[in-house]
Amino acid sequence: MNGFSSRPDIVGDGPTHRRIHEIVLWRIEEQIASGRLKVGDRLPSERDLAASLGVGRPAVREAIRVLEAMGTVVPGTTGSDSATLVAAVPGDALTHLVTLHVMLSSFETADVVRARIALERESARLAAKQATVADHTAMADELVAMDDLDITPEEFNDRDTAFHLAIARASGNVLLTELTTALRVAMRPTQLRAMRADPDFPAIAARLTVEHHAIHDAISGGDGDLAANRIEAHIEGFYNVFGVPSPIG
Repeated sequence: MNGFSSRPDIVGDGPTHRRIHEIVLWRIEEQIASGRLKVGDRLPSERDLAASLGVGRPAVREAIRVLEAMGTVVPGTTGSDSATLVAAVPGDALTHLVTLHVMLSSFETADVVRARIALERESARLAAKQATVADHTAMADELVAMDDLDITPEEFNDRDTAFHLAIARASGNVLLTELTTALRVAMRPTQLRAMRADPDFPAIAARLTVEHHAIHDAISGGDGDLAANRIEAHIEGFYNVFGVPSPIG
């Protein structure tokens, strides 16, 4: 529990006043930042943490829930005092955060698409250099599924997403993969609405699949610049075809 004593300057009234659970958050974040808490370490029990900080146990529980939502702790499975472990599982938390803000229109669609292009250009470039046999197999499996002329918009979108995430994973950069996942999930409702509403969906799906094959060909051939250019044109073309304002400009 060393280091978890409360700070007078963050308690009480005045310009530095914080809500009580934020005191707990601040102290845990400080311990992580200083290196005194690392992934796999146990937090003090709810009772001990509350006592050392001079706060109520409800404030500790609220802080732990916030940290869990952020993907930085894994709560104990039994009892309020069971071990809570410091973790590093940002994927779901990041996806939920981005998705909510996209739904709330915090980010313009064009900005999201532009961010996708930046991320996926880099993924494609890196994948062309270091994709493994398993990575290429994963991409090829999704291409085979998308070649089905009777594929539904829902399944096509799922396979399309899986193909792009396979490229991101092949980059070897975990953060690129997590950010790409978050943006793909966030844009799924927009993509599906457009696909379902278009009477020419089969023809468009066929065209997109041809583009997917071309991207994979460039990656397989080790041409990172070509792969990056093709994936940018592919993403930009998708939103133009379905009437989403162009992010270019």
